[in-house]
Amino acid sequence: MSGAVGCVALLGGSFDPVHAGHVALAQLFTDLLAPNQLRIIPAGNPYQKAPLHAAAEHRVAMLTLAFDAAHLPMVIDRQEMARAGASYTIDTLRQVRAELGPQVSLVFLMGADQLQHLDSWRDWRRLFDYAHIGVAARPGYSLAAASLPALVAQEISVRQGSLEQLRTTPSGRVFLAPALAVDISATQIRAALHGDDQAGPLAGSLIPPVVLDYIQQHHLYKN
Repeated sequence: MSGAVGCVALLGGSFDPVHAGHVALAQLFTDLLAPNQLRIIPAGNPYQKAPLHAAAEHRVAMLTLAFDAAHLPMVIDRQEMARAGASYTIDTLRQVRAELGPQVSLVFLMGADQLQHLDSWRDWRRLFDYAHIGVAARPGYSLAAASLPALVAQEISVRQGSLEQLRTTPSGRVFLAPALAVDISATQIRAALHGDDQAGPLAGSLIPPVVLDYIQQHHLYKN
């Protein structure tokens, strides 16, 4: 896509494992933005989280199964998995921008829970130099200014843009999307998978069935 004007939606995360909330977030912004590309970026060593439980190749395999099952075409960007040391979103966005050029619209997707901690991310204000941010509310997390850190609320207030602005300009805007009717955490899923008795019914309601099959076949998240 280098040299061409288009829109690329970026979804990063540990995906340990990928779950229905990730797929729903990607589907929401695919419907809203109709991006030319949906790029999934699995973390290598996320600096704000505990060590990852599943190996990189297992996480990639589960992502492929989940998004294929949802009929959501995507590409997997392995840059963070290949990076030595901690993974920082600012470095990832710089690299994607350098790859795709200055004119392409980049929209980095996140849930409201991440927005509430955005000011703890490295060089968080500079994220807007490289991309827009698309945020979806989720149960229990408000996008109201009063619920956000003051510095984040101030930044968001001057950067809110329309979907059309996100699609047609390279970076710098924020779009706050309606709530996703999905409230899932990977920690919750791993706890369910750790106990064999309830892994099937509980985890099966939180993650795509093809991913649950893969986890069981490869005996993941048991220890």
